[in-house]
Amino acid sequence: MNSKVKKSLIATIVITAIIFAGILVTKNNATQNNNPLAELKKIYSSGDQSLWPKPNLDETIDKSTFKDIGALPKVKHPEYNPYSAEKAKLGKTLFFDPRLSVSGQIACASCHNPELAWTDNSTRSFGHDRQTGKRNSMTILNSGFAHTLFWDGRASSLEDQARFPVTDPLEMNEKLNIAVDKIANIKGYKPLFKAAFGNDSVSLQRIQYAIATFERTVNSYKSRFDKFIEGDSSKLTNEEVLGLHLFRTKARCINCHNTPYFSDNNFHNDGQTLFGTKDEDFGRYHVTNNMEDIGKFKTPTLREVSRTGPWMHHGNFPSLLDVVEYYNLGNPAPIQKKYLGVGRDSLIPTTSPILRKLNLEKTEIKALIAFLETLKSNKGRTLIPKLPTE
Repeated sequence: MNSKVKKSLIATIVITAIIFAGILVTKNNATQNNNPLAELKKIYSSGDQSLWPKPNLDETIDKSTFKDIGALPKVKHPEYNPYSAEKAKLGKTLFFDPRLSVSGQIACASCHNPELAWTDNSTRSFGHDRQTGKRNSMTILNSGFAHTLFWDGRASSLEDQARFPVTDPLEMNEKLNIAVDKIANIKGYKPLFKAAFGNDSVSLQRIQYAIATFERTVNSYKSRFDKFIEGDSSKLTNEEVLGLHLFRTKARCINCHNTPYFSDNNFHNDGQTLFGTKDEDFGRYHVTNNMEDIGKFKTPTLREVSRTGPWMHHGNFPSLLDVVEYYNLGNPAPIQKKYLGVGRDSLIPTTSPILRKLNLEKTEIKALIAFLETLKSNKGRTLIPKLPTE
């Protein structure tokens, strides 16, 4: 082969390689442009929520007040109970002190264990004399963003909430004045109260304010979801991005689980009243005595949801798959015939109209659960305080 032919052949090979490479690049670009998940991933991780697809909101939702999901801001402490490190330290100590209970064995931390996502991962918690409560213990993580507390919203603030477990016969079973006196008689508490409030006087209000201050410091670290929407597209897989998109659209979760807290702080009937059974629970109705509130429960936050099972107010759902499948079916609430026509039909609850069959496919259910998993953060480590002595 002479040199001219050889050079010509090499040139042909090089040109062919360049053309082939160009074809591959064009093909890859076309494939990427035709990949809706890649486009969704780009949009959701852009750091600009105005670019996100519109959420699938029910006609009953007030669009003017709706706030989409997002990264959690810093929690705000109320003006009447401003934050101080000394007050939070006192509140943490009281939170772990079982001497607030009549038995000296039950503390707030008994049902809200920092090692278990600040709940106890039990269907229903054990309290005084190993009695079981009526409802599942909600996590206190991010509770500073809650407008009301408990499944029925009977507490108007964290300060208000702190007194309920003390007197509940199924929990601490103690009289408030006796609980206060017991703390006041512990000499080791005096410097803690003085540091927090300026003098060592002990009162119920100060105990409530200190515990509430501590609880507002119990917050999630940034989750993979937070980091993803703030611009790090590597934090979510394509499946998880699909789950995020379904959460806001076809699965309709966004209608109740919205705002960065992943809760609308409202009350809804999700078909779980269990009418007529031994576990019947009318929820919000027990607080308001309003017939329209029968069967309504507070929308729980979904942050850390994969760590806070079992789920629902009664704790009867052992897995997130059970929860999603139930919602996929439209939250059926059948009532056994033996409970009908016995003089209580006027109390039969009505499931929220927001809830309907979703027709999610198995791959979509899997993706939705995968997204919910991205809402958990590193649990960190909580040092248990040394309790003051007499």
